[in-house]
Amino acid sequence: MVLLFLWCFTHNVSHNFWRDYIGMLFSTLNVWRKYFVALLLCLTVIFPLGAFASQGNDFAYKLALSKELADVGAALEFYQERRFEPIWVDRSRDARKRLGALLAAFEDSAVHGLPHGLFDARAIRNNIRSIRTSVDLGEVEGKITRTYLQYAQMIQFGVVRPGAVDEDIKRKRSKIDQRSYLTNLVVSDAQAFFQRVYPQSREYARLLQEKERLFGIIARGGWGAPVTGGKLQPGDRAKHVVSLRNRLIAMGYLERTLTDRFDADIQRAVQAFQLDHGMAGDGIVGDGTRAELNKSPEDRLAAILVAMERERWTNFERGNRHVLVNLADFSAKIMNNERIEFQTRTVVGTNKDDQRSPEFSDEMEHMVINPTWNVPRSIAVKEYLPAFQKDPNAHGYLNILDASGQIVSREQVDFVAFDENTFPFDLKQPPSTRNALGLVKFMFPNRYNIYLHDTPSKSLFAREVRAFSHGCIRLQDPFDFGYALLSAQSSDPKGDFHRALNSGVETVIPLDKHVPVHLIYRTAVTKPTGGMTYRRDIYGRDAKILAALVGKGVVITPLAR
Repeated sequence: MVLLFLWCFTHNVSHNFWRDYIGMLFSTLNVWRKYFVALLLCLTVIFPLGAFASQGNDFAYKLALSKELADVGAALEFYQERRFEPIWVDRSRDARKRLGALLAAFEDSAVHGLPHGLFDARAIRNNIRSIRTSVDLGEVEGKITRTYLQYAQMIQFGVVRPGAVDEDIKRKRSKIDQRSYLTNLVVSDAQAFFQRVYPQSREYARLLQEKERLFGIIARGGWGAPVTGGKLQPGDRAKHVVSLRNRLIAMGYLERTLTDRFDADIQRAVQAFQLDHGMAGDGIVGDGTRAELNKSPEDRLAAILVAMERERWTNFERGNRHVLVNLADFSAKIMNNERIEFQTRTVVGTNKDDQRSPEFSDEMEHMVINPTWNVPRSIAVKEYLPAFQKDPNAHGYLNILDASGQIVSREQVDFVAFDENTFPFDLKQPPSTRNALGLVKFMFPNRYNIYLHDTPSKSLFAREVRAFSHGCIRLQDPFDFGYALLSAQSSDPKGDFHRALNSGVETVIPLDKHVPVHLIYRTAVTKPTGGMTYRRDIYGRDAKILAALVGKGVVITPLAR
């Protein structure tokens, strides 16, 4: 270049030559500059992971990643331990597989009833394509890690906080071990890992299957026209029977038929439907049965999504042998390795403030045969004190005790002088067949003073909706329940139980091995052999959960897939 300039200077080359030459030179450079920039852009888009493969040693990258994870201490420690080597945005085969598996999981997140759009795989891809600097890499790597941990937390243990939805749901969401979730991810096959990240219970798997089935039904137009008319019963023949017939066929309870008569086949189909929905199987379509028949697939889909959220709330080790009380089903079961060992009907708390049965888990420690009923203070002052003020001799089966535990004669007490806040006495009912707790109670000591017990009010077990207690759980077959519990520690459980019962004395029988107790509230439960059972939302809790899920962005529609 310099020699060319000297030659031109000594040979008196014109200014036009210089102008044309320099123009050509810059034109050539501009062409190559465009190709070079285009090449860099292509490499950034096609191989963004490789462009910053060595950034584990870059200060700007480390600083950006540290800032992004500043409030996620476990994640920051994880990266520090691996010298800030990226786990997502890297050209290694493992990182690419890991990122691909994560994005696939995010794309399926709505299938699990997680908030729509929260786990946006497309946005992550765009963020990766936009990486130009070490700072960009650190920020994107950190954001992906944060989103992954949020996803793992939600899909494992729920979208909403139970206690924030209803104060009677006494459950705390478990928290994932963030460090373990990162460490286990990088040492595992990524695809297999994300297949295990959601709850692994059989119930959750069956709920997912039912959700997909309902998607298909909705896509095909649902179950058709609703059931019309008034009361329908065997022998009826009318257009309303045709609407019932068509609905039962669409829902899978009846084989195809052209009859317009309420015949034996339709009656059996109605009975099966009623039993699946917690109703007496009388085979007659009244207002209650019609209301359940006319619920849409979208209504059932909403119930499934709530059930999946509840399954995440109880995604912990429940014990091979445990007691499962479904408040919405009015049932108590002893489960043994997912098999029903024993079950009985229950009466649960009435639908009033301070009387609804709460949801929680604990451990049953002992049973008390011939129990004394220590009347809860709320019942003593709200129900019995007003009765004593009207008639001091009312409820004569109750003993009145002073602060030292001594029985006080009613003649010595001016009940009118006290109110709910100043009443200084305790009330107790001695053991008897009339005792409010019956002849046995099953104790899992807890702060809510809830337990399972017998009752002298046996007639209530014949009702469909059995919400009549002050919160504790009454058992229809408490003796058999006791035998089943004792069978794990005694060769003569009935004999042990009745020897204590026949003594007439309050007797505590400890359980050699404590039995986990889970009070749940499930309005949608799968059947192991296939199909679903649904129950009424007696306390309105599921409606609250559904509203909370929708508020978080969960979409109750097949479009969420």
